[in-house]
Amino acid sequence: MKRGRLRVLLGAAPGVGKTYTMLEEGKRLLGEGQDVVVAVVETHGRAATAAMADGLEVIPRSTILHRGVELTEMDLAAVILRRPTIALVDELAHTNAPGSTHNKRWQDVETLLAAGIDVMSTVNIQHIESLNDVVQQITGAPQRETVPDEVLRAADQIEVVDLAPQALRARLADGRVYPAERIDAALSNYFRLGNLTALRELALLWLADEVDTALKSYRAEHGIDSKWEARERVVIALTGGPEGETLIRRGARIAARSAGGELLAVHVTSQDGLRSTHPGALGQQRTLVETLGGTYHQVIGDDIPHSLVEFAKGANATQLVIGVSRRSRLMAALTGPGIGSTVIRESGNIDVHIVTHAAAGGRFALPRLAGAVTMKRRILGFVLALLGGPLVTWLLASFRSPESITSDVLTYQLLVVLVALIGGIWPALFAAFLSGLTLDFFFVEPIHTITVDEPLHLLALVLYVLNAALVSYVVDQAARRTRAAKRSAAESELLATISGSVLRGQSALQALISRTREAFNLTEVRLIAQGQILVRDGEPTQAAHVTTVPVGVRASLELHGGDLQASERRLLAVIAAQIDAAMEHSALTATANEIGPLAETDRVRSALLTAVSHDLRRPLAAATAAISGLRSTEVTWSASDRDELIATADESLQTLAALVTNLLDVSRVQAGVLGVSLDAIDAEDVILPSLDELKLGPQAIELDLDPDLPTLVADHGLLQRVVVNLLANASRFAPPGTRVRISTSSFGGTVEIRVIDHGPGISPERRDDIFVPFQRLGDTDNLTGLGLGLALSKGFTEGMGGTLEAETTPGGGLTMVISLPEARPQRDQSTAGENYAGTQAERAGTVDQETA
Repeated sequence: MKRGRLRVLLGAAPGVGKTYTMLEEGKRLLGEGQDVVVAVVETHGRAATAAMADGLEVIPRSTILHRGVELTEMDLAAVILRRPTIALVDELAHTNAPGSTHNKRWQDVETLLAAGIDVMSTVNIQHIESLNDVVQQITGAPQRETVPDEVLRAADQIEVVDLAPQALRARLADGRVYPAERIDAALSNYFRLGNLTALRELALLWLADEVDTALKSYRAEHGIDSKWEARERVVIALTGGPEGETLIRRGARIAARSAGGELLAVHVTSQDGLRSTHPGALGQQRTLVETLGGTYHQVIGDDIPHSLVEFAKGANATQLVIGVSRRSRLMAALTGPGIGSTVIRESGNIDVHIVTHAAAGGRFALPRLAGAVTMKRRILGFVLALLGGPLVTWLLASFRSPESITSDVLTYQLLVVLVALIGGIWPALFAAFLSGLTLDFFFVEPIHTITVDEPLHLLALVLYVLNAALVSYVVDQAARRTRAAKRSAAESELLATISGSVLRGQSALQALISRTREAFNLTEVRLIAQGQILVRDGEPTQAAHVTTVPVGVRASLELHGGDLQASERRLLAVIAAQIDAAMEHSALTATANEIGPLAETDRVRSALLTAVSHDLRRPLAAATAAISGLRSTEVTWSASDRDELIATADESLQTLAALVTNLLDVSRVQAGVLGVSLDAIDAEDVILPSLDELKLGPQAIELDLDPDLPTLVADHGLLQRVVVNLLANASRFAPPGTRVRISTSSFGGTVEIRVIDHGPGISPERRDDIFVPFQRLGDTDNLTGLGLGLALSKGFTEGMGGTLEAETTPGGGLTMVISLPEARPQRDQSTAGENYAGTQAERAGTVDQETA
């Protein structure tokens, strides 16, 4: 029997429209003549989803009795007996009720597929087994129902049902996903904009990875060995010349032709240093690359074409953009093929684009021969001496005359100078010796012999060879000094690149290590201190050469890859000094962070003394005056006056006691010695006494308490003080005629108590300030206490293992959210019955397993 095909609709979160899309597609297929039935659908009470199911045949569910409760599940046997062409099965990750044929719904789907029935199903990204922990880190909500990755990867077709996070939140706010009483909690928890954006990215990345895996499998099955690059990665070669901007913009257009294309710009600094006549050109081009969304890299290498191709291959580039040579045709003919030809020859399967520009094919100029005399140049010098000598001799012999001896000597002298410029001292000495013999043999009497009749002629030949040697020496020294100067320029450029990376926000140590690996074309670089790897960059390999460079007295740098030259080691010493300075800076930063709390404590102590000297004086003075008046024998008080004085003293002493208690509490919170006695308590047992304490009735308070709210873990006394502080603050700022709202909800193992007002609110940039001790935002008098209420509330909440956050109330105002852990123990998932109980509880919470 032919196996059925599985089509899965994948969503980033509940509410994106997977079930609705599944039913809509079912109707389309039904209209095309396909036999489609709804095996099971979960509408979650959404009218639009239920309406979409109209017109489709729905297989009745089976009823299962579990612990006295009737539960309904997909009737697997009935679907197989019906044998439709396509079965719509909602919520692939669903856990079946105990007593069902299978424990999981995806197992039911496997049975349908084995029976030859095509299945269309839905699943959310949080239910994929391999992503379960990642989703929990993002949302804070554990998922008990998961689908093995291999089940999804075996699907014949996977589609993402996508919806922008803002649109999903708008749909939620309109009541199209959850009932009205659950909207606020959902928007503030699972459906935060950041959560939805991260889940959306996770879903798209998972699908992209699945597509890449399928592509690799296809190539393997069909024996395709060549590379198929679905994503363009474009490398631009920058020389620092005026053509750089043209190349960057052309490369950016190439990268933009495919979705997800990457742009990388690389500048190869050779031993000859910079070749650009404009020192700021590379800096401007780097800025342009980063503006276009690309990255800038720099490598060091003697062989520029080879280094460029190696970088492109290491970056897995698909396209390489270089500029056409700035040399003229004449110079290209004289000096041979340039960098472009070598790059094309070595690039392999990387496409090479040679882009023309305004600076191409410039006017004729002598080759720029500055720099170190490499082996290649020395060989070229010897070749010039061997070929140029006979050519010059033939030309001079053709026009020889008795008076031309002087011009003959100067011509050979010019040849020696050219050889010295190209090949250095040894080819020049060889050319001088060879040309001296040629002069004697062809142009000095007696001709065609190695003899000299006139002593002056012999002296002239000796002086000629000596001059050639001196010129060669001077040229060679100039080349060495030029090499050192331009090497310093290259080192400065590399260090500037590293400094720029740090200034752009990268970690100093990571930027240094990463740029070091790139600059010297290494496979891996490690920073090791006390036997531990602090920072690393690159892929671990068994490198043939491992170079260790000390970094100060406390660390070392391990370089895995090529064997470094002495000149490169000198640059490494500079980088090592930079790394040592960065490590010292990190140590000083850590020390400063340790000193910071001490400074904050000192600030609080100063504020405390100010508060004691000012805010405590008023109630203390009032109480003292009242008691002194009562004890006075000079005045006879009436009964009403005496009662008023006693009430004033009592009120002042109570205020004084509350202030002192708050001061002691804030001191305990900051000292970390807050006494907390945690227990499982009911939120209502805290909220109602808090209202009684503040004497707040229905005219001032609106209660929206979840009757199924689980117990929470907290200290009853501390939590009541937190609620009292928040209610007092909200009541104080609530506009006349409005009520403060208290709501409770649970989500992901957390219970939330929300105190909501519609007052003036607080701007987001100042929300953190309200939790700082001795702050009275918006107060203009000194009659409102020390400004410790919210600071204490936050400290008490965090001491109980929870959080206290401020949010903006929809429509204006401030919402204070107390989040504390549930007291309910984690359910054991070892049995199907307990799995199902966990599923039912999760459905009752904020996040459904599926959406319309």
